Amino acid sequence: QVQLVESGGGLVQAGGSLRLSCAASGRTFGNYAMGWFRQAPGKARDFVATISGDGGATYYAESVKGRFTISRGSAKNTVNLQMNSLKPEDTAVYYCNADSKGTDYVRIGGNYWGQGTQVTVSS
Repeated sequence: QVQLVESGGGLVQAGGSLRLSCAASGRTFGNYAMGWFRQAPGKARDFVATISGDGGATYYAESVKGRFTISRGSAKNTVNLQMNSLKPEDTAVYYCNADSKGTDYVRIGGNYWGQGTQVTVSS
């Protein structure tokens, strides 16, 4: 089975940083667009960021622009999310997402999802 596994979540104070990683297994994701969503309790799952298969195009939600950076990992089946200047409102479960059809599909929720990793930002 295809599986996306997130790591790097945790508890940080406001203004701090975390780096999330996502690794795909089960098939080759080297040419897949990948990205991140997040969902806080009682709220919808929202798009955070995505990156094209070749790493040449990135897109961010306005709420994280300038604070978060998405990048391809050293392995083609990985993606990272560097989160700086974290705010309490960034608290959510963060989900990795991937789709072979490109960033337009990841931006609306692509075919494959990870299980999520909790990010909690204390004030």
